Amino acid sequence: MSEAVLVRRATIDDLDEAARLFALYREFYGYPLDDTAAREYLRARIEGADSVILLGYRPSDGDAVAGAQAVAGGFALADGDVAGRGQAASGQAVGFCQLYPSYCSLDLAPIFVLYDLFVDSSARRSGVARSLLAAAAAHGVEVGASRLELSTANDNSAAQQLYESLGWMPDETYRHYELPVPRT
Repeated sequence: MSEAVLVRRATIDDLDEAARLFALYREFYGYPLDDTAAREYLRARIEGADSVILLGYRPSDGDAVAGAQAVAGGFALADGDVAGRGQAASGQAVGFCQLYPSYCSLDLAPIFVLYDLFVDSSARRSGVARSLLAAAAAHGVEVGASRLELSTANDNSAAQQLYESLGWMPDETYRHYELPVPRT
């Protein structure tokens, strides 16, 4: 069984920690490792409140998840707060997810796109991704979102199994398209 994971929302004070994981995430997907670009990108997201970044910590033997509330999914939210604001975690973050807000005109409600999810190789298969996904869903509930959306590679069966075990469903109604546009 996986150990408890502390999940909390990143603030500007967590920029270095979040940027370290974000740079590794981009490198995992074949982009050059660029700590400076990762840091500046996340700084803009945090300062502009353009996204919600959740950080996952595995408590070490000496850590108590004091002041945290255990909830379904094997994770604890700092101070019982869905987004996990307010409690510092000791040690390094081992995973993160980033949610971008959007809206559904038909539902007349906000939605979130879970665009980034990454767990450091030292912490994979220990419940960190599951906890981050559960915390993301809890955040959606907290803010009245009608749903969360994500995309994954067609051949990423491990991720698909994880998502479906948490209630995510493949979209069988709509086909999604993308249009690459030139960057200036």
